Amino acid sequence: MKFDRTKAYNELPPLPPPIDLESKTVLKKCVGAHRALASLKSAGNLIPNQDILINALPLREAQDSSEIENIVTTGDKLYKAAILPPGATIDPQTKEVLRYRTALRRGYDLLKDQPLSTGMLRQVCECLLDHEVQFRQGSGTQLGNKAMGVVVYTPPDGGEILLDKLNLLGDYIRKPDDNDLDPLIRLALIHYQFEAIHPFEDGNGRTGRILNILYLVEQGLLDIPVLYLSHYIIEHRKDYYRLLRDVTEKQEWEPWVLFMLSAVEATSMRTHQRILAIRHLLEETTTLCRTSLPKQIYSKELVELVFVQPYCKIQFVVDAGISQRQTAADYLKAMEEIGVLKSEKVGREKLFSNPALLKILKEP
Repeated sequence: MKFDRTKAYNELPPLPPPIDLESKTVLKKCVGAHRALASLKSAGNLIPNQDILINALPLREAQDSSEIENIVTTGDKLYKAAILPPGATIDPQTKEVLRYRTALRRGYDLLKDQPLSTGMLRQVCECLLDHEVQFRQGSGTQLGNKAMGVVVYTPPDGGEILLDKLNLLGDYIRKPDDNDLDPLIRLALIHYQFEAIHPFEDGNGRTGRILNILYLVEQGLLDIPVLYLSHYIIEHRKDYYRLLRDVTEKQEWEPWVLFMLSAVEATSMRTHQRILAIRHLLEETTTLCRTSLPKQIYSKELVELVFVQPYCKIQFVVDAGISQRQTAADYLKAMEEIGVLKSEKVGREKLFSNPALLKILKEP
């Protein structure tokens, strides 16, 4: 029977699919993906202050993941808005992108005390949307191509059917199947299944991409959340959606799994290089500050502070216990004079950007 995109996919089968997914081609691709992921995990330990990676890199992911949903802001707007005080004027799209980083951090913090679950993903989605959410209860949800005016997929109806499929997915996430599939293959299966269930009225795509990184951390394949697949998905958007549809309509799993393995491998390598570039810049900046700043100003803590976020402000220096407010202003001004920082006025705030770090973060 031909698949009908306009009818609710209540027949969505549970995981794992009843086929052999560990072909020679897939297993060979798994080796490369695992190797790249292991190198990335090691690279994360090269940065002494992990806050540099946990705060800076997720902003780039927030921007890319939101762009997939046509929520677009610039890197400069985003990085500035991330450090502005509550109540500051921020455009709606930038606010929404910032919530992605908050949601990612929320999931990562929850993962320290509890296993990954569909309930945790609901909390992640609430952070994304900034209001309480429930799993879909009613019917009638359809995903369409607005440009062509056609329905491309109708997820399972709400109520008991949807909750049953979510519970089965939760069980699969927590308990490996009898076939003991490679965790990266399981990542591809889990991501597809979550998107196919489409459990929320809004925020499913972004929640599903956060699910990817939380799963990798829970599996011990990464220590901190630094692998983000959104940029790869943007680069291969047509293939991403086509392969998702091919799983649904034709049960063509292997091309989808290979796509996700390629995404993990390519993104791991790209992120590894970005981390090495940040480390190199941090070392160069440390040397420059140590040799060019007065001894009473230079400190390792001060240099690392201007890498934790692409933009810094005087209050950050005070909050870090490095100096009092007036002295903090002098410290940042001195760093600007030797070319490390660049200041600008944003409202009543004086912000100090790290141009070299911004350049690394903005690179494709």
